[in-house]
Amino acid sequence: MSFVSNREIASMSKEARESRLLELQEELLQLRAEKALGGTPSNIGAYKATRRSIARLKTHMRQ
Repeated sequence: MSFVSNREIASMSKEARESRLLELQEELLQLRAEKALGGTPSNIGAYKATRRSIARLKTHMRQ
């Protein structure tokens, strides 16, 4: 699951945010590899949603 809402992020602990960030970064890496190999992704919107979720997490962690 690549989408993380602001409500979910606010309710997470610091450790949970960090672990979720690592999971999303690994997922993004897999999506990039799939795209680089020329395959069509199973979910076209997953790439964008994953990137935005990573940005949301990083923004909330800096506050």
